[in-house]
This record gives sequence, structure tokens and C-alpha cells, in this order.
Amino acid sequence: MNINPLNDAENIRQQRNLTTMQKRTSLSTKEGVLVNNLVKDENNLNSTRDTYMVSEKVEMPEQLYQDGKIVDRKLVPLSAIALGVMSSVAILTGFVRHSAKIAKNLAPEKWLPAVTRNVNLSKETSQVIYQMIQSPNRKTFIAGAGVLSLSAMAFMGKTFFDGYKEIWVKRKEADIQKNLQENLVAVETQAFSGKMQIIRSMLSKYTNDFEKYIKEDNEPQYQTFEKNFKTHIPFTSDKKRKQHSNNIGNILLGTITTLGIIGLGFLSMKNLTKSKLHLEEGLTKAKDAITKIVETSSEETKKIDKNNLEHMFMSLDGAKDVEEFVTEQINKLNWANQEEKVQFLEKVIKKFKTSSTKVNPNIGGDGTPKPAFNSFVDDYRAFFYNWLIDTSNPQFKQLFFGITGVTAISYGGKLVGDALKEVQVKKINAQTELELQKRLVSTELRNFKAKKDAAVKPLIEEFYKQVDSNERSKQELKIMAENVLSEIKNGPPYVYS
Repeated sequence: MNINPLNDAENIRQQRNLTTMQKRTSLSTKEGVLVNNLVKDENNLNSTRDTYMVSEKVEMPEQLYQDGKIVDRKLVPLSAIALGVMSSVAILTGFVRHSAKIAKNLAPEKWLPAVTRNVNLSKETSQVIYQMIQSPNRKTFIAGAGVLSLSAMAFMGKTFFDGYKEIWVKRKEADIQKNLQENLVAVETQAFSGKMQIIRSMLSKYTNDFEKYIKEDNEPQYQTFEKNFKTHIPFTSDKKRKQHSNNIGNILLGTITTLGIIGLGFLSMKNLTKSKLHLEEGLTKAKDAITKIVETSSEETKKIDKNNLEHMFMSLDGAKDVEEFVTEQINKLNWANQEEKVQFLEKVIKKFKTSSTKVNPNIGGDGTPKPAFNSFVDDYRAFFYNWLIDTSNPQFKQLFFGITGVTAISYGGKLVGDALKEVQVKKINAQTELELQKRLVSTELRNFKAKKDAAVKPLIEEFYKQVDSNERSKQELKIMAENVLSEIKNGPPYVYS
């Protein structure tokens, strides 16, 4: 007999929080008890038909002959993956080739600008090493050594306090688990006693039923047994009603979703229409402002007018007939040099057609495609570095102590908060686990009762079938009844204590 004591809800709950050695000992004990009680029990090795409650003919389950084979698709998936990857590579190289072909005939004003590769030294340790290599002198070496030493001290301090927090949380977790195990004793006892009560109830019921056929000559009550034994099965009409309700809900949800999509699309179009009107109003105001500048322009204000007009013209980019408007306004400028008007017009028109522009040199470099180094540091150690570079400035000292103090307090507060949060979460989780196990007792008992009924029902049916046949003596019926009761008491599912 292949006995697996793991397939039991009570056992799974008990095993959840045990150590590896405790699990091994518990399983070994249960397996030994089952072997001693079932395999070595001579009373269960009776070879007679009555002892085994053997029916005349019992078909094997249909699933026994079902052979669900795995379809071997061989190398088709691997071939598809390989071809898919190579196809992606071919498409990518084709895209690169097409891009090169486009760039060959593209106008210069459409070219993408060259980009400087900015290397940002965002960590203070990286900035310190860069300064020591770029400018090796006494100050940078002293400041660098100080920052690196402070970094090591901070790292070791963080490691110590993180470890202390984990140890404290682990000890609290051990206390929480101990309390949980003590509280689960009552839950496990309730489940255990409930199962034993189910067995005693079944023994009592069927003993009284069987005695009627052993002591007296009464009519069989097989139909009464069937009526009482059947478990509750939900009505099909309830299932259909629920399915019908679900279909109505899905249709309603789909209708609402469709209407919502249409409504939101209409709202989006309406918003775009209003935005277009607002943009047209803004363009009209910008044109009026340009017209006023052109009317008041002169040789004395030429530089200022040129700068203002250039920015205002760019605000009209994308507007209808913008080039005609710009040409008209520039020609109206009160400048003596006509050639200067033509150059200014060409510059503005070229800007309209240019797809991109260079980034500000103060932010992204001059456009040379070579690495540029920047340092934007968000680190408390940067203030320590500044203080060591210029110890004569007391404000650097105050900045270091102030910001370092706030950083340390913030980290310490976060560490304490995280530790308290973890412990509190573990306490609540343990309480939730206890409440769940209490709620699962009734489920476990119903599961146990259903399995016990499934194991015993065929034997009881066979007993009543023999009663109906009138071919068995009362002594033979007595033996059969005793074996049914023995199955109820000792058969699966088993109760582990």
C-alpha cells in the first residue's frame, strides 16, 4: 500500500512552520503508525469475499484506459525561433541600409546635429577620483582621502545597523511564530476532535442501521439510505440562472464600454477643435504684435527689432501662409540696407525649414562627438569634500555637519521605521494566518466527511445489495457490517494526531 500522509489539510497546516528535522521526524512517525496499523494488522488481511466486501462485478474507471500522449512537434518551434531571429536581423540591416540611402540625398538643413557624449559624475566618489586624476595636488589628495575614508565608515556603519535590524526582526519573528504555534494548538485540536466526532457519528448511524437487518426480519431500507446519503448538489437551474446573469452583465459591460469609447473620442475631437481655435487666436495676436514692431522699426532699433522679430516669427512656425506673411513684414521694415532685409529673410525661412537645432553649449557641449565630463552630485559627501578643499570657510563646515546630520537621522529613522513595520506586518500576518486556520476548520471537516463518504459508500451499497438478494445469512451480513464499520473507523482519509 502506498501511503502518503502529506495529502491532508491538517497535516499541511502542521507542516507549514516546522523545521526540516521536525518534518522528517513527523513524517517517519506517521508512516510507521500507518504501516503498523494497516499493513501488519492481521484482521485486515482476511481473504474472504465478505471481509473484503467484494462485489460480483465492478468496472474499472474510464480514466484508467485513457492515454494522454504528448504530441511531439519535433524541431518546428526551434526552427521557427531561429528563422524569426534571423528575419529580425535581416529587417534591421535593411532598415539601416534604407536610412543610409535617405541620408545620402538629404538637404543639409534636415541633418540631425552631432551630439556630445556627456559623462555625468553623479557619485561623489567618482567625482573625487576624477579630481585626483585630473588635478593631482595636495588639496585634492587630502580631500579625496577624507571622502573615501568617510565612505568606508558610512558603509561599515550601515552594514552594522542593517545587520542589527535584521537580527532584531528575526528574534521578534521567532516570538511571533511561537505564539502562533501555541494558538494553533486549539485550532488543530478542534479539527482533530471534529474528525473523530464525524467517525463516531458515522459508526453510530450505520451500526443502528445494520442491526435492523441482523436482528430482525425487516424490509430493506435501501431507498431511505440513498435519500439520506446523497450529498447536496447545486440545482442546474441555479447554474443556468447564474450563467444567464453573467451573460447579461457581459453584454451590458460591452455596451457601456463601446459607448464610453465613442463618447471619449467625440470629446477628444471637440477638445482638439477648441485647441485649434485657441491657437488661431494666439497666432492672430502674434501677427498683430509683429505688425506693430515693423511699423515702429528704424535704423536705431534695428538690432533689438531683429532679435525680437526672429523669436516672434518662430512662434508662427507651422501656420498657414507663414512665409508670405514673413516676407511681407520684412519688406516693410524701415531699414536703409535692402540687402540686410534679404539676408534676414533667408535666415528666418531657413529656420522654418530646419528640422533640428544644436543644444545650448552650457548644457550639452558644443556638438563635438567626443566625451565631455560634468559633475552634478547629490551626495552628503560632496559637502565634506568642499570643506576639506577650503577649511578656512566655516560655512562649508556647517553645511557638512548639518546635511550629514540630517542624512544620518533620516536613515536611522527609516531603519527604525522599517524594522517596526516589518515586525508589525509579521504580527498581523500571524493573526491573519490564525484566523484563516480557524475558518478552514469547517472546510477541512466537510472535506474529510466527503472523502470518508466516498470511501464507505460503495461498501454500504454492496451491503444493501446483499440484503436485497436474500442470499446471505445473518452471520454473513454481520461480518460484512463489521468490515464496513472497520473501514469507517480505520480506513482513509486518516486522522493524524
